Amino acid sequence: MTTTRLTRYDRSMLRLMNDRRGQAWYATAARRRLAVAAHITLTVAIGALMTHFFLAEGEPLWPVAAMAVLLLPWMVATGIINGATRGLLELREHVLDERQSAERRRVLARAHRMTTLLLAATAVALLIAGGVDGNAPKAYAAPLLIAVLVVHWVMPLWVAGLRAEDEPADDEVLEAGAPRRA
Repeated sequence: MTTTRLTRYDRSMLRLMNDRRGQAWYATAARRRLAVAAHITLTVAIGALMTHFFLAEGEPLWPVAAMAVLLLPWMVATGIINGATRGLLELREHVLDERQSAERRRVLARAHRMTTLLLAATAVALLIAGGVDGNAPKAYAAPLLIAVLVVHWVMPLWVAGLRAEDEPADDEVLEAGAPRRA
């Protein structure tokens, strides 16, 4: 950490993001991938419900209720990923050490590249839809752009969750920190 003074918020977030009580949820790479897959699935489901709600005229409010129900597991999955990454994207930069800052930059760069490809694919899809049906881009432009914005917002979290590494076993920590005896 740098010499910048930590605020109460920084200390609170640092404590929260390094709380190991939920470690069983993300202890292995398979569990972290499952949490990211669940988060992606829930994000897509919430987005689909939101799109349906805005495009379907005269629909009852059931999509809003379903979105509200899906938000709780979405928030839990977000917390699991944040715990797995020890708050890599949630903590402020001056709280991170050099290794974490470098990892954050790598995660953001990879997420930026992925989002750029998604934006290009969305633009191509809108152009193709416009060529097939002149009204399609008008009807779907706003929901597609909102979906891409949401993905742009959460892509770094997904990338960080997929890149997170296993915690070292207690034996490995002791061996790495203590000199070997002959």
